[in-house]
Amino acid sequence: MPTGESRGYRRVRVVPGGPLLIEGPVELQTPEGNTVRSDRFLVAVCTCRRSKCFPLCDTSHRKRVRAQDNG
Repeated sequence: MPTGESRGYRRVRVVPGGPLLIEGPVELQTPEGNTVRSDRFLVAVCTCRRSKCFPLCDTSHRKRVRAQDNG
């Protein structure tokens, strides 16, 4: 827990088939250990790993359709 200050909650919205939408600003750490910062008021974080600018979403998930289960 932070000491000496009260921190508010960040709102995170899960978009089915899409990104996580996080109220910014945010600092993200990639699996490789790199840090990505965004000062935007709303940040889209890629969950499908198709983004060319991962971990940020570039809407690449919209370009490919996943195979649907027919069973």
